[in-house]
Formats: sequence, structure tokens, C-alpha cells
Amino acid sequence: MEVGDAAGEASEQIGRDGVVCQEVGHHPFFRQPAHLHRVVDGLPLGLDLGNPELRIAIDRRRASELGISNRDLGFSVSALVDGVKASSYRYQGKEIDIMLVSQRGFGHRTHELEQMPIATPDGQWVTLGSIATVSLGEGPSQINHKEQQRTITIRLSPPAGMSTETVLRILEQDVLQPLRSSGVITQPYSVDMAGSADSLATAINTLGSTFLLALVISFLLMAALFESFLYPFVIMISVPLAAFGGVLGLALMNGVGVYQPLDTMTMMGFIILAGTVVNSAILIVHKSLQQMRNNGLAPDAAILAAVKTRIRPIFLTVSTSSLAVLPLVLAPGAGAEVYRGLGTVVIGGLLVSTVLTLFLVPALLSLVMSGRGYVLARWRKNEET
Repeated sequence: MEVGDAAGEASEQIGRDGVVCQEVGHHPFFRQPAHLHRVVDGLPLGLDLGNPELRIAIDRRRASELGISNRDLGFSVSALVDGVKASSYRYQGKEIDIMLVSQRGFGHRTHELEQMPIATPDGQWVTLGSIATVSLGEGPSQINHKEQQRTITIRLSPPAGMSTETVLRILEQDVLQPLRSSGVITQPYSVDMAGSADSLATAINTLGSTFLLALVISFLLMAALFESFLYPFVIMISVPLAAFGGVLGLALMNGVGVYQPLDTMTMMGFIILAGTVVNSAILIVHKSLQQMRNNGLAPDAAILAAVKTRIRPIFLTVSTSSLAVLPLVLAPGAGAEVYRGLGTVVIGGLLVSTVLTLFLVPALLSLVMSGRGYVLARWRKNEET
């Protein structure tokens, strides 16, 4: 199933039986306007059955009694109707096909095919109508295969204002779950997402691992800077605060009527935040430790002095960074929406994390220093005794 933007999104029904694949593709969800208007702009389905065809249903028991296999029967019918390639002949460097064609020729009418002579292994002749039923029907205009399995592709284009995640959730709840519970989709049949839906899943997995890698690198760098694994934990509290600010920014953007989905570029904004929002917390922690070492201040007094001396550069840094990214959010014109989500996440994360960091990081740092002092005091007391 392909689900996408202007190019469309698609879902692929894969299985051995085309009838079951078509049953999935003709689910009421894809046929009733009340459902379609929720997630689809236009409906280019690869399910047209307007192609007339003659179907031959073999009586397997009768054919087995005569010693005629399905392969031999198919070869004979093809040779008598359209001709088949029996071999090839190479002449002056060119390969020429040797075609086996009936001299009499048979039309494509049902009664003509039923009178078609078929040879048995013992040299007898029987008519096709005696071992198979020939009927007129309709088939698909084209037959697609993926990994040697019969495939039907349904392409959906979500309307403006609906994200890919919303479309996938509706498809799962309204289509796939009912089909699985009713037994239509069972082994060896499957439904695979393609197009933007598949790209989104791949991007989420990739960006998720990249985000974790960014956190680990930031943590190790801060551990080397402070020569401690304790203070980096205090600083890393800024990251979830920034993530909350990014989500809040997206919610406000959608709330004012500017739709912004959680696409790949938007998720890149969260990765950028992981390496930038820790700067304010680093300044507070570093200045606090410096006040304690150089001026001999108590932990709480050192933290208070650090916040007073660093609050101005912190706000200046955040203000310039936010103003630099602001054009990504406000820029008009075609294509501007590609980077609007990234700018919204970065600005929202910077502003919210900075304000909350000035309250939470000093409080958490005070608790950590108090706990560290208590543990060291108890350890020294035990050493003396």
C-alpha cells in the first residue's frame, strides 16, 4: 500500500491468489466516499477488471486420468492459439526464434477453444472441452509481481492537513485489523507499506539511533570536561525539556492553522536540540564549580552566584539563535514548508528549555551537591573509625 504526498502512498497486497488480493483491494474503505474523503485525494487503484479474457478451468481429475499435466496443457493451448517459442537458431551472429504455430489457427471464441484438439501421452486425441471448462470473464489490466508473488498496489494521496502517521493509523484501524480478524488476510498473504509510509518508518529508525548517538557523545564530552559522570546527568535534564518545547512549538503551529506534520526534517530539529540546549546548563554547572573552587563559596551560594552572572549571556545566546532560525518559520513561498517544522522545533525547544533550565538545573545541582557532600562526609567518618 503506497501512502504519500503528491506522489501518493501505496500499500501492496502480496500473495499467491489474485482473487484474495483483489478482495483486500476492494475493501469498502476504498470504495465508499464517506471513508475516502477522510484520507484520500483521488483514488488511482490498480484494480481495474475491465480487460476481457477467456478462462480455462482444468478438470484435474480427468486430466490426470489421461496423463496430461497442467504444463503440457498450457503449452498446447498457447501453441494452437498464439504460438510458442520452441527453440532458437543462431545465424550470422543473430539469434532467431523458432515459433511453433498451428496451421489451422483457433479463434478466441469459447466454442472454438472447446473444440481444440489436445494430444495425450499415449497418442490419443481429446478436445479441450472434455478436460476443462472455458468461460468468458474479466481480468486485471496488468498483473504485477514482487519477489515472485502476485501483488496489487493501492495508491493513496492524503489531503492537505493530514499527516502520514494519521493515514497509517486510519488504515490500520479501519482496514487492516478488520481484514485480519475476518480471516481475509492470513498466511501466506501480507500487506506491506511503500512510498512515503515506508520512507517515514526507515527515517524514524535511523533518526532514533542518531538521536541516541548524539546524547551519548554529548554526555561523554561533558564527562571529560567536568571529570565526573555525576554532573553530566544534571546537565542532560535540559534535553527532555527541549523535546517538550519542540512538541509544544509544533502544537502551537498547528493550533494557529499552519499544518506541520512530524516529517524527517522536523525530527532533525530534535537532533539539533540535543547538542545545543545543554549549553545553558553547562554554563551554570561550570560557573558553580568555579565559584566553589576559587572563592570557597558553599554549594547553594555558588549556584546562586552562577545563575546571576550567567543569566544574561544565556538569554543573549538563546535570543540570537532563535532569531537566526526564525526565518525558517516565517519565510513564505513554495518549498518553505520543508524547513518550517525544523525551525519550529528548534525555537520552541530553545525557549522552553532555557526558561525551565534556569529553575530545574540549579535545584537539581543543589540536591546532587548536597547528596555528594553527605556521602563524602559519611565515607570520611567511616575511614576515621
